[in-house]
Amino acid sequence: MKVLIACECSGIIREAFRKKGHDAYSCDIKPDENNKSEFHIQDNVLNHLNENWDLMIAHPVCTFLCRNRARQNRLEKRTLTDKDIQEGKSLFMTLLNANIKKICIENPVPSKVAALPQYDQIIQPYYFGHDHSKKTCLWLKNLPKLKPTKIVKITYIITPNGHKYTSGYYKTPRNSTDRSRTFTGIANAMADQWGS
Repeated sequence: MKVLIACECSGIIREAFRKKGHDAYSCDIKPDENNKSEFHIQDNVLNHLNENWDLMIAHPVCTFLCRNRARQNRLEKRTLTDKDIQEGKSLFMTLLNANIKKICIENPVPSKVAALPQYDQIIQPYYFGHDHSKKTCLWLKNLPKLKPTKIVKITYIITPNGHKYTSGYYKTPRNSTDRSRTFTGIANAMADQWGS
């Protein structure tokens, strides 16, 4: 199967599919994080949607679309413009409506102002063997819902100032690259369940 992993520079999902024997490529405007893989296309993914892919799993930028970011913007007193939101939504909808038979779009819970279509499923890393809570929505086209593979009990940390966090979330570095990286358990479930 020819697989496009859109907006991915980590190669995590790409490699999960390649290990299953698929012709999988990641595509992102950023370079590949791991050794400049020959299976990474460094370019705007919109230039590569019409290349006879059988499956696309996409992670469009969620900065202007997700609910948590909307809260953070208010705390930072940052005003989102209609242009910001429309550009984010335009990319999301272009990927969702691409001429590819099977599609999964992955994003955090969207804000109401983004007015995205209803997602098909919510998954959590702890459904797939990771001690981490991170609610993630999936929009699916011609794909079944992802089945949990290893549900684990999540642990919590109470900070000195009394805030409660899931252990995995608290230990993840505070930068957008690390926080947006796909969990290997989820990547493997996608390759196992959608790559057959």
